[in-house]
Amino acid sequence: MKRPARASEKFIRHPLEALGVVIIWVIFRILPIDVGSAVGGWLGRTLGPGLRLTERARRNIRRALPELSDAEVEHIVVGMWDNLCRMAAEFPHIAALEIGVPGSRVQAVGREHLYALRDDGAPGLLFGGHLANWELSSLTMLSCELPTVFIYREANNPLVERIFMRGRRGLRDYLFRKGGEGAKGMIGALRDNGHVGMLIDQKMNDGIPVPFFGRDAMTAPALAQMALKYKCPVVAMRVVRLKGAHFRVDILPPIYAEDTGDRHTDIARFMANVNKTFEDWIREHPEQWLWLHNRWPEKS
Repeated sequence: MKRPARASEKFIRHPLEALGVVIIWVIFRILPIDVGSAVGGWLGRTLGPGLRLTERARRNIRRALPELSDAEVEHIVVGMWDNLCRMAAEFPHIAALEIGVPGSRVQAVGREHLYALRDDGAPGLLFGGHLANWELSSLTMLSCELPTVFIYREANNPLVERIFMRGRRGLRDYLFRKGGEGAKGMIGALRDNGHVGMLIDQKMNDGIPVPFFGRDAMTAPALAQMALKYKCPVVAMRVVRLKGAHFRVDILPPIYAEDTGDRHTDIARFMANVNKTFEDWIREHPEQWLWLHNRWPEKS
């Protein structure tokens, strides 16, 4: 449950934060997307590696990929900040991007799987993670006329939240806040033969331990639980940054959760396969994943 804002936050910190976000938003909205993305990437490469928070990323990379040298770890760290700040700079433009259109900056491979979900008259699930510019996954679904409920974590600052929602204006009717509202939105959509999309590569404290890069990571089981309950297809999606502000969205063929009657084992097996998918994606482009998550228990 979100705690009430203190007076100092409500009347001083929140407005100042929002003012800063607005200024940055306006600057990058004025700049062409390619220029803004390049500037954002430069800022990320220059400032990000020196931040205290970056030590968590270094620790996570060494845990997941112990075979890498210090120089290789640092290369991933720099690339991660480049990608993350490019994404922030691209955000003011993202709602206007064309997806899957010949000559557009966003390619979409496997759109037929989204059309199949749209036309089968049954519920469906989609999942992705914090790779490249992950906001493009949801926009790809909408470009295929696949209305999808999305669960998201709202910003702590309600003024900043309004700015973010402006950038997601094409998605606002489909967004549900994480928690009770999100749970109701998901269940309602699936009962009505709708679709639910989730980013599921973050740590969930009350999740289940599932192997991820050789170590147990607390993982949200909701995807497997709903796949079993509704016996519906599950489609994986990832975004790959090709060069600058050009991308490819990969949409994989649907998979199904095996129901052996042992619910606990079935959920654990399905989520292990999901984590293996993420692992393969991250190994391919490690600099495009958000390594800042506190993904593994400290003692693992």
